[in-house]
Amino acid sequence: MVKEKRNNKKGKTISHKKWVTIIVLWTILLGGGISLLSDMLLSKAELLVAFIILISIILFGIIFDTIGTAVTAAKETPFHAMAAKKVPGAKIAVSLIRNADKVSNFCNDVIGDICGIVSGSAGAIILVKLIGILQTKGITLQNTFMSALIGAIIAAITIGGKALGKSIAISRSNEIIFEVAKIIQIFKKDR
Repeated sequence: MVKEKRNNKKGKTISHKKWVTIIVLWTILLGGGISLLSDMLLSKAELLVAFIILISIILFGIIFDTIGTAVTAAKETPFHAMAAKKVPGAKIAVSLIRNADKVSNFCNDVIGDICGIVSGSAGAIILVKLIGILQTKGITLQNTFMSALIGAIIAAITIGGKALGKSIAISRSNEIIFEVAKIIQIFKKDR
């Protein structure tokens, strides 16, 4: 019995180490890819388009943070009955909930944090564009003030959005997870 528990614990440790390795690799790929894409898009974009890209990055992070919170609050039981009736997406919802720690880690930490970091660098690119536009019009503002202002606005939108998302995620967790499962189901059908 004791030996069995040790083997089971060792299996979980190996599985956990494998997950950490996988998630680190995904973070490098996604973080680098998203950062490169946003930098390429923002460097050539007009100021209004750059702001739209920035808001999109922030919203993407908020949506994934909401999903990550919802999966930890969702209950598996309603989805078992749906899966028994062969409702599309129900089995995927059960799987998401059973792997809530990994799903939450991916959504909140990987995607959410990458979006937070990328939105900060996007803010810096927007700052440079804004300062350039203002200087061509003969307006000079202190760069430190502008940088702090843009950083504060990005932080406020991100944190406020995530707070709202968490509230919705907790109160409507099963609905959110079911919608996510249905979206995943669409992509799984193609395979």
